[in-house]
Amino acid sequence: MKIRKENEKLIVPERVTIPFIEGDGIGREITPVAQKVVDEAVKKAYGGERSIEWRETLAGEKAFKSTGEWLPAETIGVFREHIVGIKGPLATPVGGGIRSLNVAMRQELDLYVCLRPVRWFDGVASPVKEPWKVDMVIFRENTEDIYAGIEWQQGTPEAHKFLRFLTAEMGVTKVRFPDTSSFGVKPVSVEGTERLVRAAIRYALDNRRPTVTLVHKGNIMKYTEGGFRTWGYALAEREFGEEIHSGRLTVNDVIADAFLQNTLLTPEKYSVIATLNLNGDYISDQLAAMVGGIGIAPGANVNYDSGHAIFEATHGIAPDIAGKNLANPSSLLLSSVMMLEYLGWNKAAALVTTAMERAFADSEATIDLARFMPEGNALGTKEFGECVINKIKVL
Repeated sequence: MKIRKENEKLIVPERVTIPFIEGDGIGREITPVAQKVVDEAVKKAYGGERSIEWRETLAGEKAFKSTGEWLPAETIGVFREHIVGIKGPLATPVGGGIRSLNVAMRQELDLYVCLRPVRWFDGVASPVKEPWKVDMVIFRENTEDIYAGIEWQQGTPEAHKFLRFLTAEMGVTKVRFPDTSSFGVKPVSVEGTERLVRAAIRYALDNRRPTVTLVHKGNIMKYTEGGFRTWGYALAEREFGEEIHSGRLTVNDVIADAFLQNTLLTPEKYSVIATLNLNGDYISDQLAAMVGGIGIAPGANVNYDSGHAIFEATHGIAPDIAGKNLANPSSLLLSSVMMLEYLGWNKAAALVTTAMERAFADSEATIDLARFMPEGNALGTKEFGECVINKIKVL
């Protein structure tokens, strides 16, 4: 049965159909493992009263081989129809075509928030001394900034035309090497800023997180990133002034480069982050590295207005280890936890998280993590999934 949205709320049936994209490379290994773990958690949590019917839909190499298209229109239609879905990592076509399958899906469904929670698990090795202080949720704008993909390559007629417009019509004189420059345009809007910051603030209030920090480079890009800061503060004051003035929530801002330094020195000062696309890319990966790597970093792409959401593994397809039973399914597992929470199935979500916590605390993990653990027990992809399932059964 299908999820629907009524009166600003998701209505989730007890037997729900969730579309999924298996993914390329290691996606073929981690996706079935994640599904088995989720199925066990749902069964354990609800005694068979709830269940997920997994509906496969195609994108990436599997879609291209089957249909001749990297991202069939039918796939977008299925995700639009069912509202909530999940995907493994996808390859990006080389030599033309779609710039990025992930970006295309986000834009088609207007999934304007890239949601990236970051926390440390006891037992996971980290390059920082106090990784337990990292507990942040990043709201990264997903549809504007550089991911809008407005560029013109050096030497093309389009680049020359754009240069003529800049110099003749706009009076621009600061292009240092105009004849050999490529150009890009960075759109940042009031509406795009407001809906992102609104979602971040609502999340902070709903989850009792004390601060929302606007991260930007507005000291240099005064009308784009500076606009993001200005419009973000204005939205916060206009719609959440009571919560701010009562002390229930603090909204502040930090320059992006200072923020990256601060996350290493005083990560405990930050809770919910709202930022633009490129900044969010850097921030998400740095924070993931601080708690053990992108292999255990979950993510989602969400439109909080329509309810549409696609949860995903945040790493690549890792072709060098594909088919070798070495891949770490943790990113997709934790993204599945986010999906269960989004559905309101929090008991099942907690079972998966607790089972993974116990596995890592027992030094049981795939080789990428186990090799850095004292007496680490390196498990294969399937075996790690079985380990998590066994721990769910005894919870």
